[in-house]
Amino acid sequence: MPLNEVCHFLEEVAPLHLQETYDNAGLICGNPNWDIKGALISLDATEEVIDEAIQMNCNLVISHHPIVFKGLKSFQGLHYVERAIIKAIKNDIALYSIHTNLDNVLYNGVNQKIADILGLTNVQILSPKSSAEPKIGSGVIGDLKSSLPIQDLLELLKIKFNGSSIRHTRITKNHIQKIAICGGSGSFLIPYSIRSAADVYITSDIKYHEFFEANDQLILIDIGHFESEQFTIQLLFDLISKKYPNFAAHCTKTNTNPVQYF
Repeated sequence: MPLNEVCHFLEEVAPLHLQETYDNAGLICGNPNWDIKGALISLDATEEVIDEAIQMNCNLVISHHPIVFKGLKSFQGLHYVERAIIKAIKNDIALYSIHTNLDNVLYNGVNQKIADILGLTNVQILSPKSSAEPKIGSGVIGDLKSSLPIQDLLELLKIKFNGSSIRHTRITKNHIQKIAICGGSGSFLIPYSIRSAADVYITSDIKYHEFFEANDQLILIDIGHFESEQFTIQLLFDLISKKYPNFAAHCTKTNTNPVQYF
């Protein structure tokens, strides 16, 4: 299958113009005219993932996070990004990222996937880009089918997201109904979660002082960056497999989470 056909499909799911200005989604390396034998889907395009792609005879790695965020001035292999790019180029492996553009769509988006895992209903974009496009924007908010004790929700999150620990603000509500979500780094949506009357806001990468911003108006829950977005791999696999049932798409078996817990 031509690489540009795969890229075109992914950009139908999540158009590139929807990515944030700091992002680098899209085709990072590779010739759009290459014939793709197989694709390996991962959260990160690390050197280990590229090794896995080589072993599986995949010449395309589709990652959520772009391996290149900033401009590279040299390729000496001294940094993990340089090593990954060098290995991909030497082995004729294309790298494609579908990042904040996939975060910013409701239908088939990262946050909708998390909402589905938690069984939320009435799911809407938490912070729409504009009133004209209510299904485009950051985060989502929805309702549990029935209220849940907060301790049960915390246990559910540990089980569903395979977390060894969860950080949260003090318990100010005993039962939870309305939940706001943002996979990945989402502290910028704390004010929107409060204004939307969410009982809890589930995200990751919350800094110490940002926890105070809950102001006892909701419970902030940090489940971890990798943990919050891990199901993006299955989301992309399902989308590609449905569109191209005979195409060799694979989910990575490499755990790319750089955070370890003791």
